[in-house]
Amino acid sequence: MINVRPVMTLDANSMAVLLNAIIEKGGTTALTRPVTGQDLTEWMASNASQSAWHVALDDTEQVVGFQWISPHEKLPPEACDVATFVQIGRTGLGIGSALFSATAKAAKGLGYKWINATIRADNDGGLTYYQSRGFRTWIIDEGIKLDSGLIVDKISKRFDV
Repeated sequence: MINVRPVMTLDANSMAVLLNAIIEKGGTTALTRPVTGQDLTEWMASNASQSAWHVALDDTEQVVGFQWISPHEKLPPEACDVATFVQIGRTGLGIGSALFSATAKAAKGLGYKWINATIRADNDGGLTYYQSRGFRTWIIDEGIKLDSGLIVDKISKRFDV
């Protein structure tokens, strides 16, 4: 059973471990450098009144996923950006669905009209996940250079709340 709740500062280190495993594996996130719990705590604090962070916990209270929405400088004020991370080996088990239910509700509560998800074009799992939630493509950016030097296309998808 998965329990979803708002993130607490104490979750930051566990979230960093989960995210760093994804970054190290590569291929699904635009993030290319490891993060610390402090990094995540600072991200949570920035735009806190316009953001929502949720964590998914398994039966042992271990962090198995997290998701956040926040404003983005490339989006209009009625839109927010979303990021989703699920523990390697735990995708396809409903964690992302449970997280998105809480996130969509939070977005509406914060007054957002739509949510943007920008996914690497080579991230089939991420594209499938957002498509299955009802996101639809609205823009494609070609030839984006990541911090690692890798060039990828990015697909932005929109979900109206």
